[in-house]
Amino acid sequence: MSEQVLMPMIGTDNIENKERAKDSLEKARLAHEKYLIGQRNNDLQEAMEHYVDAVKYDPTIPETYYRLATLMWEQGQISVNTAIEQCKTAISLSPNNKDARLYTGYFMQLAEDYTSAEKEFKTAISMNPLTSGRPRMILSQSLLQKINSQNGTYKDYVGFLYYFLTGSVMLAWDRPTMKMFYKNMTNDASIFTYNTVGKFFEKFKMYDSAEKLYQQAIDNTIHSEYFYNKMGDLALRSKDIDRTVECYKKVLEANPMNREILVKLATILQSYFPENTEEAIDCYERLLEFDIDTAQIYYELGHLYMSKEDKLNSISAFKLAVDREPENPFFNNSLGYAYAKAELYDDAIEHYQKAIAINPDAEWTSIVCQALGSIYAEHKGNVEAAVSTYQAGIILDPKNYDLYIALGDIHMADYDLDKAIRSYCDAITLNPEDFRAYSKVGIALWEKDYLEEALVAYHKAVEINPENEFAQNNLGILYLDGLMDAEEALEYFEEAIALNPNYTLAYFNAGRASQEMGFTNDAANYYQMAIDLNRITEELEEEDIRARLHSLFEL
Repeated sequence: MSEQVLMPMIGTDNIENKERAKDSLEKARLAHEKYLIGQRNNDLQEAMEHYVDAVKYDPTIPETYYRLATLMWEQGQISVNTAIEQCKTAISLSPNNKDARLYTGYFMQLAEDYTSAEKEFKTAISMNPLTSGRPRMILSQSLLQKINSQNGTYKDYVGFLYYFLTGSVMLAWDRPTMKMFYKNMTNDASIFTYNTVGKFFEKFKMYDSAEKLYQQAIDNTIHSEYFYNKMGDLALRSKDIDRTVECYKKVLEANPMNREILVKLATILQSYFPENTEEAIDCYERLLEFDIDTAQIYYELGHLYMSKEDKLNSISAFKLAVDREPENPFFNNSLGYAYAKAELYDDAIEHYQKAIAINPDAEWTSIVCQALGSIYAEHKGNVEAAVSTYQAGIILDPKNYDLYIALGDIHMADYDLDKAIRSYCDAITLNPEDFRAYSKVGIALWEKDYLEEALVAYHKAVEINPENEFAQNNLGILYLDGLMDAEEALEYFEEAIALNPNYTLAYFNAGRASQEMGFTNDAANYYQMAIDLNRITEELEEEDIRARLHSLFEL
C-alpha cells in the first residue's frame, strides 16, 4: 500500500476556514475518543476524515499532524518513519508543543531509536518541569523497554528509576493518568521479570523451561510479539524451522511493521524454503517501506525473482540496487548475471567488467572472469576476448580449477589442441582427483592421434568417477576405433547404458561393437533402441543409424 503523507498545504487565513478547521478538529477529537473507548472502526475512520479536513482548512494546527499520524500508523497506512516525519512537521509548526514532542518520542521508541526518543522526552520535560509528570513516566517506560529489548547500561537502570520515581510524585494529583501509567508500568515490570528469568534458563540451556515461561508471558502480558520473537529465536537455535516461522508470523500478526522480524523471516524463508518465494518477496517489499538498506533489499529481491525465472523483475531489482550503490561489485555481478539470463549480453558484459574492475577479492573476481569469458566464448564468438578474460582470472586466482578447464575448452573449440592439452594438464596438476580434466584431455589427445596417452587419461577418469557415462562411452570408442578391440569396447558401452538408459550414442556404439563381433541380433536391437531414443534426444542423424541397421541384413 502506498503511504499517505501529509505535508503542510497552502491555505487561506480567513476566519471562515479557521472556524471550519476548529469545528473539524473538535469532531475529530470526539470520534477519536469514541474509538479509544469502543475500538470501533467507523469511529476511527470518522476521526481520520475530520483530522484530514482540519489540515485542509488550516494546515498550521500541529495537533492534527501527530494525532492523524497515530491513527494512520495503527491502520498500517504509514510506516513508523513516516509517522515520525509527520510529528516533526507538528514540531516545526510549534517547537514548544509538549504533546508534539511526546508523540515524536513515542514513534522513535517504536522504531527502537531510543536515543532520539529520550532526547524528545527530555525536551518535553524541560518545557515545564513542574508539570512534567507524564513525560517523565513515558520516558521511564521507554527506558524500561530499552532495557528489555537491549542490553541496558547502568545509566539506563538509574535513569529508569529516577524518572519513574519523580514522575510518580508529580502525577500524584493526576489520578486517571496515574492509573494508566501504573497499569503500563506493571505490564512492563512483568515483561522485565519474564525476560530476566527466561535469559537465565537460556544461559543454562534449559530451553524447554524458557519456552514454557515465554508462553506464560504471552498469556499474561499485552506484549505477545516480544515473547513470540524470543520463542522463534529458541526454535531457530534448535533447528525447528517450521516452529520458528510460525512464531515470527505471530509477531507480525501483532505488529505487521516489525522490521527486525521481517528481516529474520525473509532470511529464513529464502534459506530454508526456496520454493516459497512469494512470502519472502512480500517480506522484503514491506521492508522497503522503512527506507533503510534499500539497496540490499533490492539485491535480495533480485535473487528471489531470479529463482522464479522472472527475468524482467530480477533485472529491475538488481538495477535499483546498482542505482543506489553503483560501486558495489556484488550488485553489478548479479545484474550482469540477470542480463545474461535474459540474453542481453552487451549489458551483461558491461556490469561484469565493472565488478571485475572493482575487484573486492581476487578469488571472487576470478569467478566473475569465468562468467564473462563464457559470454565472449559462447555468445559473442570472441575467442581472443574469452582467452584474455580466462587468463586474467587465472592470474587473480591460480588455484581456480574451473578456469583452466574453461580455457582448455575455448582452445579446444578453436582446435588449438596443444594449448587445450596444456590447459587441461594444468588443471590436472592443480587437482589430480577431479575426473573432468582427464576426460577432456583424453579427447584432445585422441584428436592428436596420441592413442596410448588418451587411453591412460580416460582410464584415470573412469577410475576416479566410474559413474560417469560419458567417460565410459568415450573409453569404449578408443578401444573400438583406436585399438579395434570390439569386445573390450562393448563392455564400456554397456556400462554407459547401465548408467544412463537413455544414452542414444552409447546404444549406437554398442551396436557398432556388436556388429564388428558378428552379433547381428544384438547389433540390430542396439541400433533400433538408438533410433527410438534419437527421436527424443536428436543426438545423431537417424539415416546413419538406419543405414547401419539395414546393412546387417544385406547379402
